[in-house]
Amino acid sequence: MVLLIFTALTFTAFNLDVLEDITMTTTEEDNTPRILIVEDDERLAMLTQDYLVKNGLEVAIETDGNRAIRRIVNEQPDMVVLDVMLPGSDGLTVCREVRPHYQNPILMLTARTEDMDQVLGLEMGADDYVAKPAQPRVLLARIRALLRRSENAPSEDVPQRLEFGELVIDNGGRSVTLSDELVDFTSAEYDLLWLLASNAGRILSREDIFERLRGIEYDGQDRSIDVRISRIRPKIGDDPENPKRIKTVRSKGYLFVKEGN
Repeated sequence: MVLLIFTALTFTAFNLDVLEDITMTTTEEDNTPRILIVEDDERLAMLTQDYLVKNGLEVAIETDGNRAIRRIVNEQPDMVVLDVMLPGSDGLTVCREVRPHYQNPILMLTARTEDMDQVLGLEMGADDYVAKPAQPRVLLARIRALLRRSENAPSEDVPQRLEFGELVIDNGGRSVTLSDELVDFTSAEYDLLWLLASNAGRILSREDIFERLRGIEYDGQDRSIDVRISRIRPKIGDDPENPKRIKTVRSKGYLFVKEGN
């Protein structure tokens, strides 16, 4: 699994004798999650790399947005940590360009005051974001949460194939088809769709969704779920202006309707 992180973090400075070439730091186990950090501040990127490696992750660094696009598509890391401000192509452009070819988690780091960056990142297909300056432990916890969510085996208590007319959701293969056509979903979009569909007929509050998908409490302001729902609806043939399949229940949450069109 590869995680792509767009990041600008605050770390306690320490001496770096040599700025190493931008190469993947490897570990012995083949199943170690591979993370790609896309960050133009090389010193900051290496501090982040050092911290994550010490915590059991395999980390590579890229400093240019255009090169990042090629590397993400070709190397398919388990996760990407992506900064918004980059030379070449900015982080939002990178996210948009790679999404059709890359389904693993993307974590973006955005300025605390820039709500628009957060919304745009999610609309471009990012799985989550962390406001900067981010503490290393917070970043590590969010990375691990995304990796767990991506790796979780299907639950045996829920049917692993759900059919709603021409919409078929196969949790075994984590695939979605509409009218026998395979539909592309990001990891975060799929997880949200499966959560709603496997609870069809039941209203799920934003608090429920945040707790079950992200393992954190809903702060009453985060719009990531709303943005993701707006991306999912057209993919499953739902009219965003008058949805029949995924309904917004005012002051309560979201409802996946079993008998949608």
